[in-house]
Amino acid sequence: MDDHLRIKILECIERALQEDIGKGDVTSGAIVPPDAGMSGRIIAKQDGVIAGLDVAQATFFLVDANIELATHVDEGAEVESHQVLATVSGPARAMLSGERVAMNFLGRMSGIATYTNRFVRAVEGTKAVILDTRKTAPGLREIDKLAVRRGGGQNHRMGLYDMILIKDNHIDFAGSLEQAVRRAQAVSGDMEIEVEARTLDDVREALRLGVKRIMLDNMMLDDMHAAVVLNKGRAKLEASGNVRLENVRQIAETGVDFISVGALTHSARVFDASLDWIDTRNTP
Repeated sequence: MDDHLRIKILECIERALQEDIGKGDVTSGAIVPPDAGMSGRIIAKQDGVIAGLDVAQATFFLVDANIELATHVDEGAEVESHQVLATVSGPARAMLSGERVAMNFLGRMSGIATYTNRFVRAVEGTKAVILDTRKTAPGLREIDKLAVRRGGGQNHRMGLYDMILIKDNHIDFAGSLEQAVRRAQAVSGDMEIEVEARTLDDVREALRLGVKRIMLDNMMLDDMHAAVVLNKGRAKLEASGNVRLENVRQIAETGVDFISVGALTHSARVFDASLDWIDTRNTP
């Protein structure tokens, strides 16, 4: 994890802790002695792919640097129900205060990684790469996209700032696909340009204009295959729209290079895991 990503994730954690703890955990403060300690285990309650143990570890650390979380599996590892994922120990008040935020991150990230991995497995043996989209939880983009990578997928653009993606609204506003592409090419510099094609005629036009990446938007399978034949390897082709586990293999077999799936981040179910406390004690 590079420094930029680490900083962004720490910012996410700090916002989440402030949202949950606010001025303080009044329940733990009232019930738990200040010198009490605890230890516990994080246990998977389903099969899946793990992502976010390091984020959970950082969450506990930001609450109290004396909390120790030892991982028992690697990020991106496949696990089985009832498997111990990590052990955690430290000051009881702090652990109880940080538990929900830490487990929320772990559950969300592992859910995304697990769902992503199902799509990746579904297209094995084809050249298609599974991509995410910008349909992430507001404020959690780095978290969500990291989980996609740990599930075996790859990231599409991070935001509106790192790639030019000309979609139908841009084309309609410009008056034509050609006008939209020409305007983008005039200012793009080294930035990649992708254009959304709604028809095979749009694909032909994009290729004529030298576009190197084309999104096949909500096309039928026959049209996707025709676009691949028409393209002859000149541009990278991305299938998008109405992609499900039930049809992703058929889409991949048309020969497209990428398949973008918004559901990876907007419809993944939270991974079921629990933090079971196994010991409470008073610290010396």
